[in-house]
Amino acid sequence: MDKDGLLKSIAEMGYNVGFGAKKHFATYDIVQKVPGAIGFVSLAIGVFALIFEPLSAKLPSACLVVAGVLALYISFFDHCKGDYEEGGRKLTVLYNELRDLYRGVQGGMDVSAAHASLKSIEMKYYATCVSNQIAGSDWYAHYKFFAQMQHDWIDEQKRFTWRDKVPLSFRVWLILLVVIGGLWAAWALL
Repeated sequence: MDKDGLLKSIAEMGYNVGFGAKKHFATYDIVQKVPGAIGFVSLAIGVFALIFEPLSAKLPSACLVVAGVLALYISFFDHCKGDYEEGGRKLTVLYNELRDLYRGVQGGMDVSAAHASLKSIEMKYYATCVSNQIAGSDWYAHYKFFAQMQHDWIDEQKRFTWRDKVPLSFRVWLILLVVIGGLWAAWALL
């Protein structure tokens, strides 16, 4: 493998590891924070429903039941939230090692030694990842990776565009919401 190919491989693995770290932290954040937020909002709506009659109607009540089911789904991940935090930390360390390896290769490091280091980091990456992540963690991980993480060294090789930064599933859901909203508005006008 030549220097250019190795730099590309390091950057690709850097993206996988960095995104993986943020996905682990995203799952941890969701499991750690969302149930408390759901509980607080539900309690606040319940209290205000005593004062404002519209809040005790069927739609807000149904929304609170759905939020309760969401909190129940999230609670299934509670027992292993420490694994997500630990995995995120370990993957962040590997991400930093890849960044340093990338810069070392740019600076003239031996390609064979760098390739061996890349393979070692890759094996640690696969051993660290927790495969069962919570729904929605991809979208949150995209935000965390592209908005919070220093990834300029990866961008040198991958040249990220808006299509990389906005998840395809998010774009599909957005289009569906616009179409459904348009149909609903058209139906309401009839």
